[in-house]
This record gives sequence, structure tokens and C-alpha cells, in this order.
Amino acid sequence: MKTKSLLSTASLALAIAAFSAGAHAQIAVGHLADYSGGTSDVGTPYGQAVADTFAWINKNGGIGGKQVNVDTNDYGYQVPRAIALYKKWSAPDTKVAAIMGWGTADTEALTGFLAQDKIPDMSGSYAAALTDPEGTSGKAKPAPYNLFYGPSYSDALRAMLMWATDDWKAKGKSGKPKFVHMGANHPYPNAPKAAGEALAQELGFEVLPPLVFALTPGDYSAQCLSLKSSGANYAYLGNTAASNISVMKACKTAGVEIQFLGNVWGMDENAAKTAGDAANGVVFPLRTAVSWGGDAPGMKTVMEISKISDPTGKVYRPVHYVAAVCSAMYMKEALDWAAKNGGANGENVVKAFHQKKDWVPVGMEGVCNPSTWTEKDHRGTLKVDLYQTKISGATDGELNDLMAKGTIKIEKIKTVELPRKPEWLGW
Repeated sequence: MKTKSLLSTASLALAIAAFSAGAHAQIAVGHLADYSGGTSDVGTPYGQAVADTFAWINKNGGIGGKQVNVDTNDYGYQVPRAIALYKKWSAPDTKVAAIMGWGTADTEALTGFLAQDKIPDMSGSYAAALTDPEGTSGKAKPAPYNLFYGPSYSDALRAMLMWATDDWKAKGKSGKPKFVHMGANHPYPNAPKAAGEALAQELGFEVLPPLVFALTPGDYSAQCLSLKSSGANYAYLGNTAASNISVMKACKTAGVEIQFLGNVWGMDENAAKTAGDAANGVVFPLRTAVSWGGDAPGMKTVMEISKISDPTGKVYRPVHYVAAVCSAMYMKEALDWAAKNGGANGENVVKAFHQKKDWVPVGMEGVCNPSTWTEKDHRGTLKVDLYQTKISGATDGELNDLMAKGTIKIEKIKTVELPRKPEWLGW
């Protein structure tokens, strides 16, 4: 009995040691997702794609033979909850190698801590304040550990305003076009406001006072009547799709003739289906070179990743899902490089992002747009692909069918290559 007891104790000790070694052998990544809060309409497909991609990475050997331990949390788009999670992820015994982040308010609140703790955050916020690693612009505090894939909100709005200038001329209109910024009084919709209004003025627009509407769906008839009486020609919708749909529908009912410019989270295939003909003609930026099912070698990888949560392969994935796969694949390659160059820790992960020029992750060719991050400039790309929604019938039914039949289309209308102006860094 005594021998058996000793063996059991020894076995238990070995098991604990093996478990600890296994846990230590894993690479920890924090994942902040909004599945239930004010941006959950777009946060859900994005967060799902991040989770699917890392599960697929683990299924295919992980990072240098190590599994990635992804701690996914729905924080409901609440800054205090994000800060509490960050405290856990930055604690010495549970410190993560990187964070796949989400919102503007929480990402900006954490920027200083990320730099201090040397934890990179690949966020779903594309606020220009996150693009200045050294703080040289004087527009924002240094953000050396902040990254994102795609053009900033400010650069996307600049590109849409340049398109609007050409659109105004192409329509043979005279006089000054009128531009208005719309969205919640919140860090995310407000992020590109100053940049957009400054360029609009420079391009010859009359800039109208901003119109505020909440991040949640509601009755925005009053805002639409204000739009109508103001004579606005171009309106930037700074919120996510759910509340933008309410505005578009209300404005359609009120007979408002206006060209809506959607931010990157402001329009997608699901929003076009829900809004129906009220969403026809909205212009918005796309982060990837193709959308779901597009003709690109890398779409095969995206389809395989999608099967992690949809083994049938039948679910249509909106633009945010595809963009999130790109974001996670960039992080995967950065972790790979770090693991081979001193270890998968935050400092090495950020160094990894600075190693390549015009970088497309392996297996994502033709899907992810080439990106370049440097120690002095985290504007990964200044190429903005602009798309426009086309709705040609009733949008009841399955999204897959509506897209296949062409009832809903998202068509590329222009690519704007912005100059890398130093004065546009950080705002």
C-alpha cells in the first residue's frame, strides 16, 4: 500500500510538472471581443474570425510547435471591463505575448500601459491616434505598441472626400458641396472628425455642424429632417452598421437626397440586407483586396479557417470576418518571427512587425492588402479601396443567395493612394 501511495504521489508530481511545462510552453494571447455591446453587430463576425484563425493555427502546428492559448473575452464594449482584463493580461504570471484588441475608447485608454508593459495590441480600432509610435506629430501620445490592419479612419475619410469632390464635378454640380459628420459623441465616431473636416474645407466643401446620433439603433427621424433642411450633399456615418441602418431607413422615409459615406464598420453585406434599398449607393472602404468568395489564391485559406466554426462551409462571411483573418494572420507571422528571434514576447513581436515591407501573410495572397509598419510610422497602408453598395431588389432570404444572385452587390469604384504626409500622422 505504501509503495502504491508513493507511486501515486510521484505520478501526481510528474503530472503537475508536465501540466505546468505544457502551460508554460504555450504562447498566451489576449482577445478582446464585442459580442454583446454597442458594436456587437460588427464585433461578432470580427471576433469569430480571430478565434477561428487561432484555432486553425493551433490545428496546423501552432507557433514553432507551441500552441497559442487565446483568452477570448466578450467585454460588451465597456472600457472598465477592458481595463480589468488588461490587468490580468499584463500581470507577471499571466503576461500575454500580444493582444488582439477591439474598440477605440478602450484601445486609446490602454495605449500608455501597452508601451510601458511592452505588449502589442492589434486592434479593431483604426483611430489615427494609434499610428504615431514616437509621438512626433504632437497630435497624439506615443503609441509604439499599437497596430491595426487597414487604413486609419482618418485616411479612409480623406479618400472618400477626394472621391466626393470628383463625384460632385462628374454630376455637373456647381457651387460648394456641403459635408456633414454624423455619429455618436464617442471616441470611435469622433476619431476622424477633425481630419475629415479640415480636408473637406481644403477641398472646397462647406462644412456643416455635426449631427449626433447614438451608437444603438433608434428613431433618427429628427436627424434626417435636420439633414434635409441643411441641404447637406455628403454625410459621413461614423457609427457601426446597426445604428447607421436606422438613419438610412429614416432618411429614405423622409425623402432625403444625400450621398452617405460609411466608415469601415458602417456598412457590410449584413447591413445591406437589413437596410434594403435604403442602403443603395453607400460608399465605404474595404480593407481586403477581395470580399468573401473572391477570386484570390488566399481565399482558400480563409474558407478553411471559416470551417472551424462552420464545418458546412455554407455561412456567408461579411467583410469584417475576412479582414479579421488578415489581422490574425499578421499577428501569427509576427509571433513566428519573434519565437525564432529571442522568444515570443511583446518586444520581439513589435520588432517583427517592422521587419517586412509590402507584407502579405503566407497563404493570404490576393486577400490581404500589402502592409508596411515601421518604427516611426504605424500607418500600415495608405491605399484606400472604395466600394459602393448596389441593391437591385427585395433583400429577404439568405445572404448567400442574395449575393450569388447579385441582388446585393458591393462594387469597387475607386482606389485612392494617399500621400504619406508627415502632417497627417497621428490624426
